[in-house]
Amino acid sequence: MRKIFVLDTNVLLHNASALTAFADNEVVLPIDVIEELDIFKKDSDEKGRNARATIRMLDELRERGRLGEGVPLETGGVLRIVMHVEIKGLLDLSPEVRDNKILMVAYDLQKKGNQVIFVSKDINARVKADALGIRAVDFEKQKVDMGRLYVGWKEVLVDKKDIDLFYEKKFLGIKDGGLFPNQYFLLIDNSNDKHTALARYSLKQKGAVALRQDINDVWGIKPRNKEQAIAFDLLMDDNVKLVTLVGKAGTGKTLLGLAAGLKKTVDEHAYKRMLVSRPVIPMGRDIGYLPGTKEEKLLNWMQPIYDNLEYILTIRKRKEHIEDLIDSDFLQLEALTYMRGRSIPNQFIVIDEAQNLTPHEIKTVVTRAGNHTKMVLTGDPYQIDSPYLDSSSNGLSYAVEKMKGQEMFGHVLLTRNERSSLANLAAELL
Repeated sequence: MRKIFVLDTNVLLHNASALTAFADNEVVLPIDVIEELDIFKKDSDEKGRNARATIRMLDELRERGRLGEGVPLETGGVLRIVMHVEIKGLLDLSPEVRDNKILMVAYDLQKKGNQVIFVSKDINARVKADALGIRAVDFEKQKVDMGRLYVGWKEVLVDKKDIDLFYEKKFLGIKDGGLFPNQYFLLIDNSNDKHTALARYSLKQKGAVALRQDINDVWGIKPRNKEQAIAFDLLMDDNVKLVTLVGKAGTGKTLLGLAAGLKKTVDEHAYKRMLVSRPVIPMGRDIGYLPGTKEEKLLNWMQPIYDNLEYILTIRKRKEHIEDLIDSDFLQLEALTYMRGRSIPNQFIVIDEAQNLTPHEIKTVVTRAGNHTKMVLTGDPYQIDSPYLDSSSNGLSYAVEKMKGQEMFGHVLLTRNERSSLANLAAELL
């Protein structure tokens, strides 16, 4: 029996390709979804772009037949637009609420004996559907199993002689074919768990290699644990073009990325400049509504970046200020909205709070990288501001899962809070 998937508007605003994501089943769009798309199509953000893309797809599908009667999809399924369904016998649901009108379409189709599934990114809408006896699910095409998210390193038990050989040769051959490039190991002596070595898997050399020597002090910042050492090893390697640093607040993600970027641009001149941005304002929305000049507007939502930069400069005991780095063109703070359509070569790019981006937005950002550009994405998948993203569906988690196994990609999950003893205590108890 063919299933009927009734789509909520937010699914299409999240991903326009959702129209063709349900194999050979029937996809139903209530007419209120079309009306909501018409409202969002004027917006300049990602929702507006997805609304326009969906409307264009629907217009193209009209050539195959009448949308009200159902038109065939390339997947073997059918797409149909359903008009309003009158609410009868369900007085607790206000007929003036558009979400209720959408739910009533699903309810009516199910009453007629169809196997109906309501698809929505809105938790409250899914709860309502469940109360009506309708099966409700999130749109999971780009979801990641957080319980199995790649962490970037693992412990490996070896003989004492292997660790001794690694320290002597800075290399240890590994035959395990299930390893990822740039995956790290904590080699542990199976007879003495205090005898260890930290190494990285090299695909070219087919074995574990030693970490870089220049990671012990990066612009005054020293790694405080093995995860931070791994992060610096990835950040300082120009062959690793994309680095993702995932962890809770206080684990040092942003601080490490900025310190490495300053080292690479100011000291080594490996990159023309460091470009820093964060999606505190939803991607695509102009910053013009904030008061003041561009710099004053940026200051309002880039303050965490300024705080980290000031801390680095204090530790480094440098005479220059953040403004000096900006004036000398070593540092640029930019709104994500201005990155669309650009090709950005020869830059060290740090995107902070990347968990607030959708998978499509992450793709938009990463594909801006030009020749000899390194991209660093940092964030905490469990601290998401977007109402339609969660720890499994955000763009940062999606990027980690999709990019693992690529030789130019590196990732580490940071777990230890190193901000302060108070921050660490609060993270554990509150």
